[in-house]
Amino acid sequence: MMPQNKNIWIFAQTDQTVFPPADAALPAEYQQSATEFLALNRLNSSAYELLTAARELAAVSGGQICAVLIGAHVRRFAEDLFAHGADKIYLCENEALEHFCDERYARILADLIALYGPDKFLVPATYQGRALAARTAVLARTGLTADATALHLNPSDGQLVVTRPTFGGNLMADITCTARPEMCTVRTGAYAPSAAQTGRTGEIVTFPFDAQKYTARTKFLDFIAAETDGPDLRTADVVVAGGRGLGKKEGFELLARLAARLGGALGATRPAADSGWIDPACQIGVTGQLIKPKLYIACGISGQIHHTAGLAGTGTLIAINKDPDAPIMKMADYAVTGDLYEIIPALLEQLN
Repeated sequence: MMPQNKNIWIFAQTDQTVFPPADAALPAEYQQSATEFLALNRLNSSAYELLTAARELAAVSGGQICAVLIGAHVRRFAEDLFAHGADKIYLCENEALEHFCDERYARILADLIALYGPDKFLVPATYQGRALAARTAVLARTGLTADATALHLNPSDGQLVVTRPTFGGNLMADITCTARPEMCTVRTGAYAPSAAQTGRTGEIVTFPFDAQKYTARTKFLDFIAAETDGPDLRTADVVVAGGRGLGKKEGFELLARLAARLGGALGATRPAADSGWIDPACQIGVTGQLIKPKLYIACGISGQIHHTAGLAGTGTLIAINKDPDAPIMKMADYAVTGDLYEIIPALLEQLN
């Protein structure tokens, strides 16, 4: 039986990234020859968001905020995690862990859980996090709630209440778990990143890696960096998005021109993505990305709740729509009534 405490854990995901060797941010031991590129892990920004969520929960329940770091050469992230709110870090570091493997990582997490018994465990709802959380929950014999957009504690018993979209994003459900630890994956963008506190420190608990025990049936072959044409939708300062009101797939080519001119990212509603007009990765809303741009330009978007719920924290909202009574027009800071196929080309001409 695992020990029980009030501690709240987060999984601090690291991502593999390709650097040119001249990158001054790299420690000297990671530098390579001038003609080579180096694949290294970087701390995923979701870790800072999870620390915010954990701190809000700990303020009510008590207990420590603990981050779990697994990988190769990841100890260097400890200082950053402490500065952003972690009280303790569980570290499992080995060259064999250089590349993410959910099968191997989950076994390590399950053993950490059995040994230290956290009360709650928050994992990012990223591709890695979703795969890892599911395997870990099975091995730890606990429940898992996926894609949380908000978390709070039941005031009567301190139980974690996880809010997540259901029925295609048309309803929000509150879900609880009776097993321990209470596990959930948390949508990126649901919480603001925690602020750094200079000089803050904490405890590092080293967990040994057993190569004979933590095996995997999969083998890493290669890492190929994704090719992107613009900023990440989740962190872009400017987002230009289209909905079903575009009427055709080609409408996104026009929006892409505007997004590129403004140095922004391209977004969409679920109906537009479901119609095959744009990559589903561009979808915004409770079943897509949660974003907080400084400027959001909504083109041909009606403003249904399952889309606008993904815009919490948006700065200035400009809506372009033929229907002056569309819900998005009432939300907008600037509502432009008219044909987007006339307005956007005119706007591009002025910008040029």
